[in-house]
Amino acid sequence: MSMIGEYARVTPAELDRALGDPEWALELIGGWMEAAAEAEAAADAAGPAQSVPARCMDVDKAWDALGFLLRRAAFPVDIVHGEEAVPDADDWGYGPPRYLTPERVRTAAGALAEISGERLTAGVGPEDLASAEVYPAIVWERGESLDYVREHYEQLRPFFRTAAEQGDGMLLWLG
Repeated sequence: MSMIGEYARVTPAELDRALGDPEWALELIGGWMEAAAEAEAAADAAGPAQSVPARCMDVDKAWDALGFLLRRAAFPVDIVHGEEAVPDADDWGYGPPRYLTPERVRTAAGALAEISGERLTAGVGPEDLASAEVYPAIVWERGESLDYVREHYEQLRPFFRTAAEQGDGMLLWLG
């Protein structure tokens, strides 16, 4: 089974409730993910429709490489693992969820706007990720391109921008 980096945008009220009732948050987010999957299937069948900003996204297995690259860039917010633990939360896959406050989401969105995917990965090759034992190591040991990581990073930028514009916090976990 693969470890996938997961994100959910939550309003300040939802974040407050999630901090006191993480099981409620898990059910809420599960509903959002299910609805998004159904909407995607319906859109595939019916053709393009008007887009609503997603409440959830994932960076697949690129999470550890993103963390490595962001630490290297002295990024001001831990947007891979979150900065605070959700109190009393059970395991949501590979550990309990963590979160970012709306203020930290705004800080992250501003920093993301300043760093393109090209700039983030400049001067780094798969051999660097392999020697740092970045997950999934086998990918980097095979010498695969960082395009996969760059593509996921470029998806995070508008996701965080939307969250910041709407005053949202963020729940993060490895699923």
